[in-house]
Amino acid sequence: MKLDGRRESSNVDDRRGASMGKTVGGVGIGGLLIIGLLTLLFGGNPSDVMEMASQMGGTTAVGSDWTPTPEEEELASFSKKILAGTEDVWTKIFRQYGKTYDPPKLVLYSGRVQTSSGVASSDMGPFYNSADQCVYIDLSFFTSMKKEIGADGDFAYAYVIAHEVGHHVQYLLGTLSQVHQQMSRVSKEQSNQLSVRLELQADFYAGVWAHNDNKMFGSLEEGDIDEGLAVAAKIGDDYLQKKAYGRTMPETFNHGTSAQRSRWLKKGISTGDIRQGDTFSGTYSSL
Repeated sequence: MKLDGRRESSNVDDRRGASMGKTVGGVGIGGLLIIGLLTLLFGGNPSDVMEMASQMGGTTAVGSDWTPTPEEEELASFSKKILAGTEDVWTKIFRQYGKTYDPPKLVLYSGRVQTSSGVASSDMGPFYNSADQCVYIDLSFFTSMKKEIGADGDFAYAYVIAHEVGHHVQYLLGTLSQVHQQMSRVSKEQSNQLSVRLELQADFYAGVWAHNDNKMFGSLEEGDIDEGLAVAAKIGDDYLQKKAYGRTMPETFNHGTSAQRSRWLKKGISTGDIRQGDTFSGTYSSL
């Protein structure tokens, strides 16, 4: 991606290096679906994340002699530039429809972090918390992406951030709360299907951002889109379950298959039109 000279967002809360006291009860939500990184890439179900966070005990931030490496500082700067791009793009899109875009805050942390809903672990991967309208990222996740699933490249990392911002867009439009209410009233399998629809729409919104960011700033380079689609193909529920279990369990899918995630990301990139991202009206099998 071409980001030289781009502004960095100031809407960032950098808590890296602050360690947390012992967490009481439970494990990081990343251990609930498969294992570690491969389980809940991109943060998992927001409702599940918050449910686990609410079960964790309080902690106290303590001092640290931690010093960021040049690589970490480069990733932090990169993340701030991508966040700034999402602010510019979504502000413009919302304005086109007579709405005001109130951007999320990006919280950078290491290890564990206190959210308004409880304590979260980096095992979760990046996630969006609608309770405080923040996107949380432990930057070591990007290194794990490369090591664990071979997903690398600046646009691949940008996709992670844009996907979580996509959940914030859903929150502002009322989609997130409406779907979470529906999820609480149906069976687990039906709830998972609603989750898939949410996640695919967030993938689509990430693509919409990429299309419009490139239109505004000429940010995409040759190979960037291929990087994003390659990541999408490696974070489908079917791919991750086969990697972990050697088989798939479609009734437990909650993010979508590799083909679905790639398709909706690509649709967002190609159209750049938020109106084309209705993942809720059609049949589940048509996704």
